[in-house]
Amino acid sequence: MSSIPAPDAIDVHSHYVPKGWPDLGAGASGADAPPVPAFRLESEREAMIMLGGREFRRIASDCWDAQVRLADMDADGVRAQVVSPTPVFFSYAHEPAQAARIAAILNDLALQICDPAPHRLLPFCQVPLQDADAACRELERSVAAGHLGVEIGNHVGDRDLDDAGIVTFLQHAAWLDVPVFVHPWDMASSPRLDRWMAQWLAGMPAETHLSILAMVLGGVFDRVGPQLRICFAHGGGSFAYWTGRMDNAWRERNDVVGTSEYPPSHYLHRFSVDAVVFDERPLRLLVDTMGAERVMVGSDYPYPLGERPAGGLVRRAAFLDDRSREKILFGNATEFLGSRLRQGALR
Repeated sequence: MSSIPAPDAIDVHSHYVPKGWPDLGAGASGADAPPVPAFRLESEREAMIMLGGREFRRIASDCWDAQVRLADMDADGVRAQVVSPTPVFFSYAHEPAQAARIAAILNDLALQICDPAPHRLLPFCQVPLQDADAACRELERSVAAGHLGVEIGNHVGDRDLDDAGIVTFLQHAAWLDVPVFVHPWDMASSPRLDRWMAQWLAGMPAETHLSILAMVLGGVFDRVGPQLRICFAHGGGSFAYWTGRMDNAWRERNDVVGTSEYPPSHYLHRFSVDAVVFDERPLRLLVDTMGAERVMVGSDYPYPLGERPAGGLVRRAAFLDDRSREKILFGNATEFLGSRLRQGALR
């Protein structure tokens, strides 16, 4: 490992929760409407997200306080941080009009959180992805208001990322030159998954793997041009590990999995992944498979399963040369985030 100090990182994977919000269920029709998140403030530094009257997640002021975030970023050597929604707010099971209202409320609150440091806290919006037209409208509104990109969940119910409406949205994001960050959410529940945090330890990586597979075998990368900038969380799940198996299936059972024009490994240059893998061995596999230009620092800040200090694994990985390390820490994210960032957001 070189003795040359590594540059400050750009963290493409962090989350926020506002310090309170209006009633997100207002105007919902029907007694069977899905529950919406509510906020229970417990002190100036602690709160609880409630969902359907039950405690969903305990959070702290690092979710909403820009000064706490900035202090942690300074301690970690993070120059800028993408600030994305916490997936529980996606609201894909709601009626499109209500989901659009929820998205607008959260997106405006995200801008307030990031406003104290607009060149360092970089907001990504959410959209009502269950309705392509409403999602495109909210994306346009949010970008005009100051959002640099959009975070989406990896599926909408049983509709995966190759669903026609979702592809329309991805095409619109590409046309607007807006980067897309894909985060797993709404993992399956069963007696086998409801222990040992297995939903997070097995379900989340599987969800991300499946969503990349949908983009490839569903032909999305064949239909959407290379101007689409899309990144998948948590190292892309297990996708990098299984490219050989997927290529073999594409060749040997093309009658079943041959939707894509080329084998899965052909599309590795079409997407990026973050580096939240916590160990140098999987990071090496990720870089060997994807290329150093397709991996970016992510932390999952401020949640307990995230990496602190952000970028620590990349900084200490002995197999990386200086050029590859700088790409992963900073350069790739600059390209991913696009022209608005390069024109001055990191001054």
